Amino acid sequence: MPLPLSSGLDPLNSAAHLIQVALTPVFMLSGIGTLINVFNTRLSRVTDHLEEVRNKINAPKTDDTPVNVFDTPEQLNHQQVRLHRRIFVLDLAIILNGIGGASTCGAAMVLFVGSIRDASTSGWLLVFFGIALTCTVAALMFFLADTLLSWHGLRHDRDLSLNI
Repeated sequence: MPLPLSSGLDPLNSAAHLIQVALTPVFMLSGIGTLINVFNTRLSRVTDHLEEVRNKINAPKTDDTPVNVFDTPEQLNHQQVRLHRRIFVLDLAIILNGIGGASTCGAAMVLFVGSIRDASTSGWLLVFFGIALTCTVAALMFFLADTLLSWHGLRHDRDLSLNI
């Protein structure tokens, strides 16, 4: 049974073209999955750091406690706010990447359904692929925001240590 693709191409070329076109979303989905893994790893590290800051805030202070300029209540609260911002932007990056991944799957599905039914699916394909690309770019922008927040915190801590 010949594939109901383009009638001007032989079935082998039509099938090869379909496979080539269908692999593009698969590679994009692989990249999106890798990004989600990176974002989750970073989110885990930020969350661990936030827990450490909270433990320092809640730790009872004694006269034997060494004085550390980074562990003042003001500095710890500042770190806590910064870490909450980083968690927020990483959450957004992960959500947007998830939407991008789902849209990529939608684009792949449209390719297959369109090839089987010989339907005009280019509009849906452009919508799903456009959503996938937009969400992936937005997720990378939020990841950049987290990186900038992290660098800002490091610079702030460095400036604080130079003032000692």
